[in-house]
Amino acid sequence: MSLRLFKIVWVVTRHRLDTLIPAERLPLWMRLLLKLSPLQLVPVGQRSRGERLRLALEALGPIFIKFGQMLSTRRDLLPENIADELKRLQDQVPPFPGELAAARVEKELEMTLPEAFAAFDRVPLASASIAQVHAATLHSGEDVVVKIIRPGIDRIMRQDMGLMYQVAKLLAKVPEARRLRPVEVIRDYEATLFDELDLYKEAANTSQLKRNFKDSPLLFVPTIYWPYTRRHVMVQERIRGVPVADLETLIARGTNLKKLAERGVEIFFTQVFRDNFFHADMHPGNIFVNCDDPDDPQYIAIDCGIVGSLTREDQDYLARNLLAFFHQDYYEVAALHIESGWVGENTRANEFAAAIRTVCEPILEKPLKDISFGQVLLGLFQTARRFNMEVQPQLVLLQKTLLNIEGLGRQLYPDLDLWSTAKPYLEKWMKERAGIGGLWESLKRQAPELSHQLPELPVLAHQALSRMEHEHRQRHQQVTAISQMRRQMSQQGKRQHRLRIGLALVAIALAWQPLSSWAATQDWPILAAAGAGLILLLWH
Repeated sequence: MSLRLFKIVWVVTRHRLDTLIPAERLPLWMRLLLKLSPLQLVPVGQRSRGERLRLALEALGPIFIKFGQMLSTRRDLLPENIADELKRLQDQVPPFPGELAAARVEKELEMTLPEAFAAFDRVPLASASIAQVHAATLHSGEDVVVKIIRPGIDRIMRQDMGLMYQVAKLLAKVPEARRLRPVEVIRDYEATLFDELDLYKEAANTSQLKRNFKDSPLLFVPTIYWPYTRRHVMVQERIRGVPVADLETLIARGTNLKKLAERGVEIFFTQVFRDNFFHADMHPGNIFVNCDDPDDPQYIAIDCGIVGSLTREDQDYLARNLLAFFHQDYYEVAALHIESGWVGENTRANEFAAAIRTVCEPILEKPLKDISFGQVLLGLFQTARRFNMEVQPQLVLLQKTLLNIEGLGRQLYPDLDLWSTAKPYLEKWMKERAGIGGLWESLKRQAPELSHQLPELPVLAHQALSRMEHEHRQRHQQVTAISQMRRQMSQQGKRQHRLRIGLALVAIALAWQPLSSWAATQDWPILAAAGAGLILLLWH
């Protein structure tokens, strides 16, 4: 662990990543600390800051490369030269040797390359943070690609995750950061990241996504060849398309970019709400476009290693929240957050609604080029700090995917109005979910279970009635016992009261002679006071 930490510090120092920090925005003491830092002794070199950042992320490994991939889609948050460099992380990560790739394929498939493939290109088609792909041809004639996990990558990832856990645990001790639930977020990220190391899971995800969009004009998903798929090797149909980030080619082919951008939004909402199964790694390196018909472009999705899903409750709350945002009903947004437990139940809805309105009102009803979800999320986090809203780990993947969709839409068609594109779809989904059709579909889904339970209904009803009768008898016995206890307590109180009076009378009788002699010598005020005290004593 200490060696890995030393490497991270060394890479940051060697590439002088401290120069990326906007020193003018820092407090004076931090500016002085940077000025006096030993980092100033290391030369910056001739490389641009974007290139130095890209090389540093490549040197640090897959977790950092994936972070750079996500940043590369946010050109509204990054300078142009840095975004261009980070874009190269999507499919231009330095490859590992082709001989090593061939050896791993033979080991996983337990056969030689000539036995498995009619042809295998040892030069990779593309290389990413966790795996790289090689072109091949099956003996049956199909063109395929072979995806191979990088050797030794799991060891590096475990070291990085260990460091991230240590940082998260430190953050969890800070009250301001505790509401972000850093340990839970890292745990969820770890699970999804390590899922990418098992290509059986990616192959299964790809097959599921293909079934969901079978014969759809919106999205094409390549076929998996299961006989040639193993935990560290996967073979799938080779696709022919234009990378979605290659705008020049898309424009040259006359692609309808407005329709393409709108279809991207529709695909996202279809996956999240209709299928509850969404591709959660939708950076441009994983998306291509079929431009055979430029007026009817179709997306092509690959690399389904990370997918997400929501509970039925989260789906409903998310859809209702988005519709409330679209209708600018901020009180409904606040009420839904309170109802779902995302903020404390003691939160006043009107105050929370006013805070949300302040953040969201300026950005609604604008084209996508004028809206930054990154800025909106930042504003909402600042607002949430006042109301102790916690990060929902189950929604982190969805938020990441939404940011990727925004970055993609911004590149394709900056004038896209995300709100007007998504609103009709959500309204239709909610109507289907809550209407007669949704009820009928729910009954059909539950029909097998209901048919299994139907013969048992008389027995279940008899058991329920027996339980109710037993509980009624128990309640009656409890009421009777309580009433008897109250009568006993009342009788005991009366006996104690009579006992006190009797003792007082006995005491007066025994003391009457000295008391009468004492009373004959006293004035009337003293006698009146003594009489009043005796009356009060007897009354108590």
